[in-house]
Amino acid sequence: MNNKVVIITGCSSGIGQQSALYLKEKDLTVCATARKTEDVEKLKNLGFNAYKLDVTNNIDIKNTIEEITNRYGKIDAWFNNAGYGQLGAIEDLPTFALKEQFETNVFGLHECTVEILKIFKKQGYGTIIQHSSVLGMVSLFGRGAYNASKYAVEGLSDTLRLELKGTNIHVVTLNTGPITSDFRKNAVIKLQKNIDIENSRFKNIYQKSLKGESKKVPFNEDAVSVAKIVHKIIVSKTPKPRYYITKATYILGFLKRILNTTLLDKILVKI
Repeated sequence: MNNKVVIITGCSSGIGQQSALYLKEKDLTVCATARKTEDVEKLKNLGFNAYKLDVTNNIDIKNTIEEITNRYGKIDAWFNNAGYGQLGAIEDLPTFALKEQFETNVFGLHECTVEILKIFKKQGYGTIIQHSSVLGMVSLFGRGAYNASKYAVEGLSDTLRLELKGTNIHVVTLNTGPITSDFRKNAVIKLQKNIDIENSRFKNIYQKSLKGESKKVPFNEDAVSVAKIVHKIIVSKTPKPRYYITKATYILGFLKRILNTTLLDKILVKI
């Protein structure tokens, strides 16, 4: 079977679903996964081979990999896309909320990575795409939990890339900037759920987020911008170790390299 077999986590909406649709249009065999059963059914109705996969559930991960390898005999690429953002200042962030953020964005990603590596090592090849963020490079106010989770993804991915040197297994990091998706809507839900807004000194800022009055996000792009890069990575024999997506990532990545911390902070606090 020559067609590329790709697994994507977190396909209920946004980047995951758009990537699945785009890759399917490019005649790749896309195995789309989602955490909720109803979302799996929606994916099936869109014509996907869809699977229930909660990245915090190791049984789900193993079962999905086993089903797909039994069906297709191989897996060419795994896109660790699943994740969410917890809003809230560090001082307002309950430890349980930080743990929840890491359970999905870091530990879930790690579980998936370790399990798919078993297949890739047997095959002798494979590509792991790790969805980081521009916020894995710089930090923004009120996003401490998410910032920290993406910094952790950066550390894991950079180290794994070194450890796989000399193999035909590629580890690729995506640093996405602002992308149209349900990410911000879901982040506001987490803000309401886990942060004591009324008793915070940042109450006014939080309320603007709840009302949708937050600062306008510059350089926002559609999710297809990510999908196109994902396709480029999967079909490449030698993908680059890192891809910046959106102008915001290029600008902030450049400023991170050339400015000292004090000057960079003055810019970041205004974003």
